[in-house]
Amino acid sequence: MNRIYLDHAASTPMHPRVAEAMMNVMTGQYGNPSSIHAFGREAKRTVSGARDSIAASLGCKPDELVFTGGGTESDNLAIFGAVAARADQGKHVITTEIEHHAVLHSCQELERQGYDVTYLSVDESGRIKLEELREAIRPDTVLITMMYANNEVGTIQPIREVGELARQHDILFHTDAVQALGSQPISCRDLPVDLISFSAHKINGPQGVGALYVRRGVTLEARSHGGLQERQRRAGTENIAGIAGFAEALKIITENAEEHQQHALELKKILLDQLAIHVGTEHFHVNGHHDYTLPNILNISFPEVSTETMLMNLDMEGIAVASGSACTSGSLEVSHVLKAMNLPEAFLQSAIRFSWGLGNTTKEIITTAEKIGTILQRLRNKP
Repeated sequence: MNRIYLDHAASTPMHPRVAEAMMNVMTGQYGNPSSIHAFGREAKRTVSGARDSIAASLGCKPDELVFTGGGTESDNLAIFGAVAARADQGKHVITTEIEHHAVLHSCQELERQGYDVTYLSVDESGRIKLEELREAIRPDTVLITMMYANNEVGTIQPIREVGELARQHDILFHTDAVQALGSQPISCRDLPVDLISFSAHKINGPQGVGALYVRRGVTLEARSHGGLQERQRRAGTENIAGIAGFAEALKIITENAEEHQQHALELKKILLDQLAIHVGTEHFHVNGHHDYTLPNILNISFPEVSTETMLMNLDMEGIAVASGSACTSGSLEVSHVLKAMNLPEAFLQSAIRFSWGLGNTTKEIITTAEKIGTILQRLRNKP
């Protein structure tokens, strides 16, 4: 059976050039970047070179990047580090109901510590209402944390407008851009954002490495203590091979940004067209915003069959899709994102996330639509 992987929003296949870059480090370098001898200096040059390369791709200064162990750590460092640095200015934070759990659980922890957190609602497409944000801002608001684009439905938030509001009120603004990186053009210096979280394994890089952009002038308290790495903002010996792989992955996807975008949009159109043919437009519903959306994610409800049943049937056909965030896909609970969008119960109980990227072909997308049509027909005829 030829397997089809359509869960790139959870994790992506590593690009061969990334694997090669990492292997060169793992087999040729073993010095600690903090050591002053030749081996350490060589390791330091690798980290510095990767930092320069990533900064150039992201439109920021090298010293504005903090390497982390992934997107979750980046979110945690941004949120806890920012509020700790502004503890004397207030204890109010604003976020949304549809954040990744790395942000939601961090905000819940802040509440246990005595902070007041406002969770903004979203409309049926998954977008916030700017007026609700304006009304939520208080004199003691110290941080707004909001994802750039949603990992379950692909909806893109009005990040620029939010950032401008935050600056008008001297509020730090953090955005989780883990899912947007590689699918949206991101220039840190051109966005009114103070802190931005990234992860390598969403762009055909290695798992277990990420970065946090910290705009110059923003004070951030460290969350880990030990060494003086990352300008004393994140202690611990750097993941040299992972960082090198991150740099190569970002370089590749930046060089081929337009091609990547067009390919993703083409696959999205083909999937929708083929589902219309093999399933019928009256038998499925697209969840998320029609225009403000990522090109490589499509969340669809098939009201005639439950999410779990469709997932299992597609898996038996060798097709990997998801019910939502990979961090909660082991749970049978309905997606908190779809709940926040106030979708009908039938849509909530039957939603499937399709996401694609490197290696996916038109033929795979057509096959997937055909298999879904066959599965639905079989289930309809089941006594």
